Amino acid sequence: MGLGSYGTRVAEAMQSCKKAKLVGVISGTPSKITNWQSKYNIPEKNCYNYENFDRIKDNPDIDAVYVITPNGLHHDQVIRVAKAGKHAICEKPMALNAKQGQEMIQACKKANVKLLVGYRMHFEAKTLEIIRMRKDGEFGKIMFFQGLCGFKIGDPTQWRLNRQLAGGGGLMDIGIYAINGSRYMIGEEPFWVTAEETKTNPQKFKEGVDETIQFQLGFPSGAVASCLSSYNMNNLDRFFLNGEQGFAELQPSTGYGPIKGRTHKGELTQPHITHQTVQMDEMSGIILEGQQPIVPVDGEEALKDLKIIDAIYLAVKTGKKVNLKL
Repeated sequence: MGLGSYGTRVAEAMQSCKKAKLVGVISGTPSKITNWQSKYNIPEKNCYNYENFDRIKDNPDIDAVYVITPNGLHHDQVIRVAKAGKHAICEKPMALNAKQGQEMIQACKKANVKLLVGYRMHFEAKTLEIIRMRKDGEFGKIMFFQGLCGFKIGDPTQWRLNRQLAGGGGLMDIGIYAINGSRYMIGEEPFWVTAEETKTNPQKFKEGVDETIQFQLGFPSGAVASCLSSYNMNNLDRFFLNGEQGFAELQPSTGYGPIKGRTHKGELTQPHITHQTVQMDEMSGIILEGQQPIVPVDGEEALKDLKIIDAIYLAVKTGKKVNLKL
């Protein structure tokens, strides 16, 4: 659902999947539907628009719908997918806030369908190797994480800079990688957050659309995370994890790849496989075979990130440390 640039990337990647197959589309643009039909051999009966897609309920060809629309639409669309009895895969951020996220989780539970979220890094080989090393104690006690996420955003009229559709600015789109990354790299849930916003271009980044936010997270063990999220700086795609006995660095850390990384033991050499191919096969394993991923990709996981995002925006607004209960 949503045949934009990222939807196109996922569709291309799925051509190499073993367990997942593209069988239908939902779009508000008839010309896109026609193009995808011929390119991916999609039958007319599996094509829908935003008005009539509830009819997927009666289509046995479709098991799950991947919602790849602007953030502000996820809540209602995922709930409609659930009501149609289909599993929902939702692009991140799952919703605009924790309240919406909770409603989506409840709707999917009620309909007895799975809700998964597009955390492709949870299946990325170098990332998983660092998580393994941390679990095995190879870094010793974890002390510090740094996450730098950002790029200079272009077209000022795009949906990502529209508060209604995006729910915010850089934090929703790119900062979420550092939020989520701090949690799986450190291996704990944060219990406080502080944050500060910098805005240099209020014409482009209007009220409620953040340009640059620095935020810090505190963890029960004493570890801290220091992160930067920006829509106004390039060359920001780096994770750094520091322990008493070693370190890990990923740079680039969350781009489409290849991810590059090293630890105190040397370079990470796991091969690059297209992230979206791995993600869709792994998610199919979760849906079809009940597989348990090393790092969760379900609605509950995404809700934690939304709670942290809510808290970061509150910390920016109040200038105070905000306590978290995840």
